[in-house]
Amino acid sequence: MFNRNNLPNPFGGGGQSQSPSRRDVPQIQREPDGRFRQPGAPAYNQEKPHGSMGRGGRSIQLRPTKSPDNSYTFGNLVAVSPQDVPPSRDGSDVYVLVNNNFVLSARPHQALPPGQISLNDAQRTWMQVALTDVVDVQQYDPFSQGASSYLGSMDIEVGFAGKKTTDAPYDQDELAQAFINNFRNQIFAPGQQLLMDYRSIPLRMTVRTVELVDLSTMKPEGGAQPQHTDPRARGILTPETAINYYKDARTGINLKGSSRRPAANSVVRPDFKFEDMGIGGLDTEFSAIFRRAFASRIFPPGLADKLGIQHVRGILLYGPPGTGKTLIARQIGKMLNAREPKVINGPEVLNKYVGQSEENIRKLFADAEKEYKEKGDESGLHIIIFDELDAVCKQRGSGAGGGTGVGDSVVNQLLSKLDGVDQLNNILLIGMTNRKDMIDEALLRSGRLEVHMEISLPDEKGRAQILKIHTTKMRENNVMGDDVDLSQLAHLTRNFSGAEISGLVKSASSFAFSRHIKVGTVAAIDENVVNMKVQMKDFLSALDEVKPLFGVSEEELERCVEGGIIKFSPHIDTILNRGRLHINQVRDNSTPLLSVLIHGPRGSGKTALAARLAMDSGFPFIKLVRPVDMIGMNEIQKIQHLQKVFTDAYKSPLNVLVIDNVELLVDWVPVGPRFSASVLAALKGLMDNKPPKGRPLLILATTTERTVLQQLQLTFMAQIAVPNVQTQAELAYIMQQSGAFAEKDVNRVIKEIEDATGGKQIGVGVQTVLTGIQTARQDPDHAGRFVELLSEAVAENRFS
Repeated sequence: MFNRNNLPNPFGGGGQSQSPSRRDVPQIQREPDGRFRQPGAPAYNQEKPHGSMGRGGRSIQLRPTKSPDNSYTFGNLVAVSPQDVPPSRDGSDVYVLVNNNFVLSARPHQALPPGQISLNDAQRTWMQVALTDVVDVQQYDPFSQGASSYLGSMDIEVGFAGKKTTDAPYDQDELAQAFINNFRNQIFAPGQQLLMDYRSIPLRMTVRTVELVDLSTMKPEGGAQPQHTDPRARGILTPETAINYYKDARTGINLKGSSRRPAANSVVRPDFKFEDMGIGGLDTEFSAIFRRAFASRIFPPGLADKLGIQHVRGILLYGPPGTGKTLIARQIGKMLNAREPKVINGPEVLNKYVGQSEENIRKLFADAEKEYKEKGDESGLHIIIFDELDAVCKQRGSGAGGGTGVGDSVVNQLLSKLDGVDQLNNILLIGMTNRKDMIDEALLRSGRLEVHMEISLPDEKGRAQILKIHTTKMRENNVMGDDVDLSQLAHLTRNFSGAEISGLVKSASSFAFSRHIKVGTVAAIDENVVNMKVQMKDFLSALDEVKPLFGVSEEELERCVEGGIIKFSPHIDTILNRGRLHINQVRDNSTPLLSVLIHGPRGSGKTALAARLAMDSGFPFIKLVRPVDMIGMNEIQKIQHLQKVFTDAYKSPLNVLVIDNVELLVDWVPVGPRFSASVLAALKGLMDNKPPKGRPLLILATTTERTVLQQLQLTFMAQIAVPNVQTQAELAYIMQQSGAFAEKDVNRVIKEIEDATGGKQIGVGVQTVLTGIQTARQDPDHAGRFVELLSEAVAENRFS
C-alpha cells in the first residue's frame, strides 16, 4: 500500500545511480488545492521562472542521435544539451514530452551539441522514430493537469535483447527490485520499450498494461484507490509499484515463479482480449478450450505436481467447413504468451521417400524435446497446429497412404511423440478436421488429442457477432447505409457458416459497386462513387445469391408444393395439424428423435404435404432425400450417402429429413420381391440412432407401399394416412380452385363422370386430378376432355 510519509520525488533522478532507500526520498510538498509539487519548485499560483515549460508549453525541434554511453542506454534516459533543455534546480532528471505523446526522463550532457537528443534503439522503436527524423520536444510537468497518477502495478514482457543469453532462471522478485532501482521515478506507459542491463546481460522490456493510483484520493489510513485507465495512460514508478513479469518466449528467457507472483509464466498474454481475435459466435467453445487446455498452465508448475496431473497435450477441433476451425487455431497464438505456433497441413507431411514422412513428424517435436530436456517444467509452451489431420491420421489398416503403409507409420510416430515413453509436458497439438470419424481412435483417447471441441454452425447471436466483425470497416469508414439491420440479417442467415457470412458481405458489396458502374461499360466508374454505401437491399439481394451449404433445400421443397396445398377435404387440415404437433414435439426437445411415416395411394399428395410441413416448421436444417439422388450408386455408396445426410443433420439445433419414396431407397421391386439388405440395415440403424444431445431430429418419410415396409420391419414412431379424392364434392372443390372451369361446367363434368363410371365414388389421387385439369386446358372443350381423362382414371383404380 502507498503511504503518505514515503512518497517518491516525482522529479528525482531516474538513472542507475538512484538508491532505493526510502530515507533518501525528498518529501513532496502538497498544495492547498490537493496537488503535489517537487521540493524547491514555486507554488502553482506563483509565476514560473523564464524557460520553465509545463505540458503544452514552448516546444523545440531536435534531431535524434545515438546514446552517448551505456548509462543512458540502459537507464532509459535521453541526453539533451543544457542549452536546449535547462536542468532542474536540484540537478535531478527532467521529464520531456516527445512528439506530444511520449514521456521520457532527460539528463543534460555537456558533450551533446545543441539541436540533438539521444534516443536508444528501444526508445526509437517505441516512438517509431528514425535517426533521420526531427522530433518535437518540450518539458513535461506531470502535475500540470492536477493531482498526478502513480503506478500501482505494471505488466511487463521481458526477453533477451541481444545474442548474449543464459539458461539460468530469473527470479521475478529480484528482477522487479532491480527494475525499481534502475528506473524509479520515471514515467511509463503501455507499449513502452526499454533496455536494462541485468547480470551483464542486456534485457529488452515492453510495458503491456499499467494500473494507476491517484494520490489525491488517498484514504485517511494511507491507502490509495486503484484507477484503471486507457492505453494512453502513464504514471510514475515508485518503490511500492507491483511489477508482474511475462516472458517473451521467442527469446527463450526463463522466469522463475514465486508465491507473490504466481502468474509470471502465465500462458495467456496479460493484454489479451477475445474480441481482438476477430471471431464471433464461439464464446462457449473458447471458454471450454481455455478451461480444459490452458487453465492448468496458468498456475506454477509445482501446483500441478501437487495435484498429480499433467497438462492437456492435444485438442481436436472438428465441424463443418467454414465454421472457423483454422481461424481459431491461427488466432490462438495471439492469446498465448508462447512461441510462434508451428503450422503444418496434413498432406505436407507425406513424402515419397521411405522414412521421410515419419521424419517430418519428428522434426515438429524436436525443439520441444530439446528444451524440455534442458529446463524441465520451466520449459516454454510449444504449439503445433495440424490442419487437415484426417489426411494422414486415418484408421490404421485402412490402406491410407497407399500400399506402403506409410499412413500407419505416421500415426504411430505421432502417437509415440504425444504419449510415448518420453512424455513431453510442454507440447500442445491442435488438430483440425471436417471428418472426425476418419481419424484413428487411438489418437483421440485421453493423453493425446483428448479435448474434442465441435465448432458447429453459429446460432443467431453468433451470426450477429460475425456480421458485426465483417462490417466493422464499413461502419468505421461510413460506407454502410443507415438502413442496414444486422440483427435482421442474423435472423435471415439461418445455417450460414462464418465463411458464408463473409461471402454474403462480399456479395452485398458487389451489388453496391454495380450501382456505380456506368451503363454499357465495365471499366467506367460513376463520379458519385465517393458517396457509395452498402444498403440493406444489397444484403437482401446477396441472400438470393449466397446459399448455405448446410441448410434448407428451399428450391427442391418448393417444387414439391408447386401450386400450393388444396384443402379439398377436412382430412387435409387434420393431416397438417397432426404434423404440426409432431414438429412442436421435436422443437420442445421432448422427443429428440421422431420418425413419421406419411403413407397413401400414388399421387395422393404425400410428398407435397411432407414438404409443406417441413417448410412450415422453421427448422434451420431441412434436407430432402430422394431415390433420384442415388442413381448410379452401388450399395456401399448409397450407405455412405445416407450416413452423410444424417451426419449433416446433427450439425444444427433443429433438423428435419424428408425421405421421399422410402421403399425405393432400399431397391424394393415387386418382382421377386427383391431389395437391398445392406441398405435396409443401414437405414434402420440410422433411423434408430439417437442424435447428439441438443440436436433433435424429425424424420418425415413417404411411401405408397406401407405393407411392404411392415414386411421389411422398417418401423416408424407415428403414421399419417393421406386419402385420395373420394367424393364428387371434393372433386368439384378442386375444379373450382383451379380456375379452369365455369360453375356450369363443373356441374356438367360431375354428372358426365357419374354417367360414364356408373357411380358417385371418385377414388383417384389429387395429383391425377390436377394433371388431368392441365391436360384438358389444352383442348377447346375443357370439360369434355377432362371427363374423358378422369373417367379412365376412376375406372382404372376400381379394377386395379
